[in-house]
Amino acid sequence: MADNAALGTLEQLRDPDYTPPMAQAVPLGIQHVLAMFISNVTPAIIVAGAAGFGFGSNSPDFPNLIYMIQMAILFAGIATLIQTVGMGPVGARLPVVQGTSFAYLPVMIPAVAGAGIAGMAGLMTGVVVGGVFHFCLGFFIGRIRFALPPLVTGLIVLMIGLALIRVGIQYAAGGVPAQGTPEFGSLQNWFVALVVVIVTLAIKFYTKGFWSVAAVLLGLIVGYIVAWAMGMVSFGNVGNAGWFNVPVPFKWGFELNWTIIIGMCFMAFISAIETVGDTSGITKGGAGREATDREIAGATYADGLGTAIAGIFGSLPNTSFSQNVGLISMTGVMSRHVVTIGAIFLILCGLIPKVGAIISTIPIEVLGGGVIVMFGMVASAGINMLSDVKWNRRNMVIFAVSLSVGLGLQLVPDALQHMGDTGKILLTSGLLPAAAIAIILNLVIPEELD
Repeated sequence: MADNAALGTLEQLRDPDYTPPMAQAVPLGIQHVLAMFISNVTPAIIVAGAAGFGFGSNSPDFPNLIYMIQMAILFAGIATLIQTVGMGPVGARLPVVQGTSFAYLPVMIPAVAGAGIAGMAGLMTGVVVGGVFHFCLGFFIGRIRFALPPLVTGLIVLMIGLALIRVGIQYAAGGVPAQGTPEFGSLQNWFVALVVVIVTLAIKFYTKGFWSVAAVLLGLIVGYIVAWAMGMVSFGNVGNAGWFNVPVPFKWGFELNWTIIIGMCFMAFISAIETVGDTSGITKGGAGREATDREIAGATYADGLGTAIAGIFGSLPNTSFSQNVGLISMTGVMSRHVVTIGAIFLILCGLIPKVGAIISTIPIEVLGGGVIVMFGMVASAGINMLSDVKWNRRNMVIFAVSLSVGLGLQLVPDALQHMGDTGKILLTSGLLPAAAIAIILNLVIPEELD
């Protein structure tokens, strides 16, 4: 817990418009950034790897990974600034931290798999259109929450985690490019990944305060040091990276791919619900009250606007970050201006390519150890949401059918070999069919089934 006596009175700390003394506000703002930093850049690294120009690849387009990391940092800061400062009805004007969303990965990975740079135009156009759709959800987000009880939202989050866990294991073993070689799954690779997992768990459960919140980041730092000592770190890209760069609009081009657009719009719907939950969590944890309709709508508008702007400049969808909700409850500081300071710090880092270059030196095995924990926590969050469900026969049938179809298609993608490319991309992740079945069954099966 923060030193509240130095920060202000209890009434001040619960006021989003209050600004603590700068000597405390700046460290608190940077603390928010450190808590989300690795989670924010990881989706960009995974998408680049799926496309074929990420870690371990010999693609001449590998330097574009640095640009994607840079944009992930920059537009997380811009999206956060939209939330905290606000523009008219846009923005919750609460300490909502935005970052690149994991939720979209099950749709983005098959959309760009093996396509290289050529696959990025369709993806980024989908991000822009999905962001606009997300923005429009702000007009009626409160009226559609009835269709998404914990049974549905918990299943969706669980499926997101299950879809991503495979990526964590691949990374820990050496990455997709190493598959089929003797180096894949070597003891050296697993040793480095397990160092990250063990250190992360030790810090998470045997420390308190900020140290516990930043356990994944600290675990990655220790794993990075171990990998460096074992000769697994190369700094070649750092020297070649510049000190300042600005985002390039439509860097990857523009291409209407309706398969990707449909997937992005569906995931925008899921992301909007996640933002509603995070906004409510912030007001409850920081101020002891429910979020207002204006705050929820403003947060949804900002989510969509931030995502659309990010897509124009070659970055991935943004959403509210749940780990920072817990950080607000821990510190007891509700000030949106503290998070604004963190957003400015992110923007400055995002304009410096060397920051992205340094992050790109992290060995994929080190990152694998971190994402094993992160993606496992996503699945655990889904299970936690499902704990609120009344497990009668009706709900068990809905869950069973949705999970069986979704997880089954994920495990046996060849079951859809006779479908077109659109159907394969949308269905083989397992997430969209599981969510669609759960939503439909929840609406049509009567509550009186028992």
